[in-house]
Amino acid sequence: MENAPLQVRTLHLRSRGAGFPPFSLSIARPIEFHLGLMSETQPRPKYKRIVLKLSGEALREPGSRDNISPQIVHGIAEQIREIHALGVEIALVVGGGNIWRGQSASQRGMDRATADYMGMLATVMNGLALQSELEALGVPTRVQSAIEMNNVAESFIRRRAMIHLERGRVVIFVAGTGNPFFSTDTTAALRASEIGAEVILKATKVDGVYDCDPKKNPEAKRYTTLTFGEALSKRLQVMDATAFSLCMDNKVPIVVFDMMQRENIRDAVLGKPVGTIVTGD
Repeated sequence: MENAPLQVRTLHLRSRGAGFPPFSLSIARPIEFHLGLMSETQPRPKYKRIVLKLSGEALREPGSRDNISPQIVHGIAEQIREIHALGVEIALVVGGGNIWRGQSASQRGMDRATADYMGMLATVMNGLALQSELEALGVPTRVQSAIEMNNVAESFIRRRAMIHLERGRVVIFVAGTGNPFFSTDTTAALRASEIGAEVILKATKVDGVYDCDPKKNPEAKRYTTLTFGEALSKRLQVMDATAFSLCMDNKVPIVVFDMMQRENIRDAVLGKPVGTIVTGD
């Protein structure tokens, strides 16, 4: 504090002795700067309430035998803590592909509904891992499941989820929509529409939406902005059809960006040009 600027405070005092007039005393003291008090230097988020969509694969380090890599989860939790400190209301939707993929299991002969329910349980494990790491970093978190499992998570109740968000808690939506045949992309679109989120941030392994597969075609063009109509007419795979329709009907923009870049979540929340943004016509 020895280099801190000084603030002058003037005290007006009244003398108790007879015949002595009132007098003033000026005291100089250092100004203390506390994190969060100097609002003029704090970046202002573009979005107040968001849904962050994470794939299950994002929780596993490439090449690792662990389905959930603690260091990866810690890194994601730190990024979420950063935007939480900006006052952003955050809901997460997490997939389960690092543990189980219902669609691929059904293609190998398993009953599709059973395979999808198993995938929903995988998302619960991922959600609990994120909750544990977030709370270790001091971020209050609630897990809400579309399938009842009261010992480990709250049941999804829309108004309760919104109250949690208003009180500064991160809410993690798990178990998909609670129904087979629907993806976690659809869950993200549905929950965003239900809670009035201003945007869906879709964290992927690519840095946006391309006109073709950039891994197969090095000349693939990346879009910085798209309308829902353009994405439909060009048949661009932003999300699955059900999820995309929900976002388009409810005018929820989608930002698709590379999860591997450390500052991308924060930059997307601040409205900086990151990845591809898909908006209404």
